[in-house]
Amino acid sequence: MTTQWNALKNRGSIRSHSINAENFTGAPGEAAQVASHLGPGRKGSAWLPIASGETITLAEIEGAGVIRHIWITVPDRTPGGPFVLRDLVLRAYWDGSEQPSVEVPLGDFFCNGFAERALVTSEPIVVAPTGGMNSFFPMPFRSGARLTLSSDHPADIGHIFFQVDYTTGEDFDDWPGYFHAQWRRSNGTTPLGTDHVIVDDVQGRGTYIGTYVALASLQRYWWGEGEVKFYVDDDDQYPSLCSTGLEDYAGGAWAFQDGLHAEPEPNPITFSAPYFGYPFARWNDTTKASEFITPMLPMHGLYRWHLPDPVFFEQRLKVTVQQIGMWEYGLFERSDDVSTTAYWYQDAPATTFPELPSVAERRPR
Repeated sequence: MTTQWNALKNRGSIRSHSINAENFTGAPGEAAQVASHLGPGRKGSAWLPIASGETITLAEIEGAGVIRHIWITVPDRTPGGPFVLRDLVLRAYWDGSEQPSVEVPLGDFFCNGFAERALVTSEPIVVAPTGGMNSFFPMPFRSGARLTLSSDHPADIGHIFFQVDYTTGEDFDDWPGYFHAQWRRSNGTTPLGTDHVIVDDVQGRGTYIGTYVALASLQRYWWGEGEVKFYVDDDDQYPSLCSTGLEDYAGGAWAFQDGLHAEPEPNPITFSAPYFGYPFARWNDTTKASEFITPMLPMHGLYRWHLPDPVFFEQRLKVTVQQIGMWEYGLFERSDDVSTTAYWYQDAPATTFPELPSVAERRPR
């Protein structure tokens, strides 16, 4: 994974390009031509609409290159409901593949699960006020790239603002492979003692670089004793790598609380750091559909980027997280609503992903 500074070292024949609603191809000298009432080239159309059930193309690039930055912002609710960030799905296809290597609800890709906004300030993902979602994951490709956004939202969305910044003229082999991201959910339906699968059946050589977890607590007491386990290559019953707990995996400790005491009741402390964070903790669901009903469901969002300490694999990879809690009498098995996004690189575009859950199965209910 090249750093920001490494990206500046080798200029050579590298050329910068930018795709948005003012320049759909990223071609040189073709930006800022759309006319507005201010005149030609004066901010004519900075957005695209997306109809219910429609898929729009954010970027389609021919030849070799590296997507270096994606910026996008959308309304988080419409007259059709408050779940826009889960109803929209971001997909990426590399080198003409018909199978997406990225397939994630838009909000979750940017560490905004539950269809709720959260500020995130990290190395690869930044969500700035108000809802400016940024990705700095390098996404290299050999012969072409296509980014799409699909809407399962019941209403049309009038304004999708976006920008895709990429470069050409680089050697693909200087990068760690093709970028992948996958979303999975266990909505309180797994038997006790069953681990939530973050990703499975990753075949080939690659590098695992990050996890986002959106967990809604469906049972009482502390929810975060589950260990994140990495099954690498020939691992079978037991993994090669294992964390000591979910809040430990996200760089925190002792339940992210402001103190180890019962009185007064402790409060969680959210934070956002370059490589790990706990940016979201909430008990009142602001996506409520009625002013008379306030759902009370503890929700927690956390991330961990393995950029300084990647998990390398040569043949295959599986990543899981236990569902284990703690109370005064010790550990106990749980079954919560766990949604995760896995981020990794591998030596070929994806050939198969599990079917993405339907919009009803994705919504945070």
